[in-house]
Amino acid sequence: MRNRMAAAMALVLALSLALFVLPGCGGDDDGEATLTLVTHDSFNLSEDVLKEFETQNNATVKVLKKGDAGALVTSLVFTKKNPEGDVSFGVDNTFLSRALDAAVFQPYSSPLLAKVPKDLQADGANNVTPIDYGYVNLNYDIAALKKSNLPVPQKLEDLTDAKYKGLVVVENPASSSPGLAFLIATVDYFGKDKYLEWWGKMRANGLVVVDGWETAYNTNFTLHGGQQPIVLSYATSPAFEQMFAKPARDDSPTGNILPPKGAFRQVEYAGVLKGAKNPALARKFIDFLLSKRVQEDIPGQMAVYPVNSEAAVPEAFEKFAKVTVPPATVSASDIAKNRDTWIADWTKAVLR
Repeated sequence: MRNRMAAAMALVLALSLALFVLPGCGGDDDGEATLTLVTHDSFNLSEDVLKEFETQNNATVKVLKKGDAGALVTSLVFTKKNPEGDVSFGVDNTFLSRALDAAVFQPYSSPLLAKVPKDLQADGANNVTPIDYGYVNLNYDIAALKKSNLPVPQKLEDLTDAKYKGLVVVENPASSSPGLAFLIATVDYFGKDKYLEWWGKMRANGLVVVDGWETAYNTNFTLHGGQQPIVLSYATSPAFEQMFAKPARDDSPTGNILPPKGAFRQVEYAGVLKGAKNPALARKFIDFLLSKRVQEDIPGQMAVYPVNSEAAVPEAFEKFAKVTVPPATVSASDIAKNRDTWIADWTKAVLR
C-alpha cells in the first residue's frame, strides 16, 4: 500500500513539474522559449539583429556550430532520430541531396519566398529555404604576386606552370563545402573526362590542400602571413577585405581569378528539422532570415549575397565582387549522382 501511495505521489509531483515548464516551451524559468539553431562555423549575424528576433518572440536563440557545411550535414544525418536543434542554416547545394535523402527536414514554405528568384530555390517540396548565395573561386594577394613579379593567372590552366609551384592552397572537397564546390566547377570547366588531369598537374606543381576555409584563408594565405598568394575562397572576399581594412582603404588588397566556368554559385539553405521541439518558432526564424532587415545584414557578416531581391548590398560588393562571367553549370541531379565518386577520384589523384 505504501508503495502504491508513494508511486501516486511521485506521479502527482511529476505532473506538477511538467505543468511548471510548459509555459516556457523549453523549460526556462522566465517563460522564454529556446530556439536551437544548428549551423556551420561561419554563421554570423549582428547582435542587435539577432536580439530583435529574441525580443519579438520572447525567445533565446542558442547557436550550435558543427564545423564546415560538410560536417554540418554529416551531423544532421547522424542525429536525425534525435535532432540537436529546431532549425538548421548552412546546408548548401553541394551537400543538399545528402540531407534531403536522409529526410532531416520537414516541409515549410515561407511567404517571403515570393521575393526570392526561382533559380535560387531548391526542391519542389520546400524542405529547405534559400537564404544567401555566393561564388566560390580563386582569390589572389595583389601585393604578393607583384612582389614576386608574377602575372595574375587568367585561367585555371595557367596555375600548372612552374612559376606558380607551391603557391596555391585549396580546401579538401571531402571536408569543405567550398572545396567541393570548386571541384564541381573543375568538372564543368575541363569536362568529366579531363578534370582529373588538371588536378594531377596541380599536385605535381606543389598544390597545398587543407581541411577547411578558415585554415586556407586565415593561415595559409599570404595576406594573413601564410605562404600561398592564391587561395580558394569567394568572389566577395576582396570586397570584405576592403570593407573591414584597418587602416581603411579605398581599394582591395586582393582580387578574383574568374575565367568562364571557373567559379561555382553556392546557395545556402535553412530548414526546420524533423522532430524539432519548437517547429513553430523555427518557421518564424526562417521568415526572419528572409526579412529585409536580416538579408541586408548578411553581406557584411558572412560575405555572401542576400536572396531577397529587395535587399541592398554594400557598395564594395559592386566594386570588388561582381561576377560577370558564366559560372559552372552542374545540375543538382548530377551533383547528387556523382558527388561521392568525384570526391573519391579526386582523393586518389591528389592525396594518394
